[in-house]
Amino acid sequence: MPNKTPDRCPVCGEELTITKLACYHCHTKIEGDFALSRFCRLPADHLEFVEVFLKCRGSIKDVERELGVSYPTVRNRLDTVLQALGYSSGKSDLPAEDERRQDILDSLERGELSAEEASRLLRKTKR
Repeated sequence: MPNKTPDRCPVCGEELTITKLACYHCHTKIEGDFALSRFCRLPADHLEFVEVFLKCRGSIKDVERELGVSYPTVRNRLDTVLQALGYSSGKSDLPAEDERRQDILDSLERGELSAEEASRLLRKTKR
């Protein structure tokens, strides 16, 4: 597997661009000024999280299980990655308990939780 593309100059710290692309099969070379994708700029731990998140098809419950971390940890990592990619984290102005209750209801709606499990989690969430 090739090395991760560096996104910063090791001398001055400014953003790097790709100026040459090559095909190892037919030896075609293309020169120009090509931008790195936002994903190329993510640190390794962020990329690892994105891969797990996609593999789990966005199911936070499955990501929890796969990474062996808690629900709040998954949400925090997701927010961090979204911010690193330049997107709003989507965090609401709701108090933490209300946000957690809404997340439980959203999981129930998506079929990620049974009604009994959602009910149990909602009872545990302080109001």
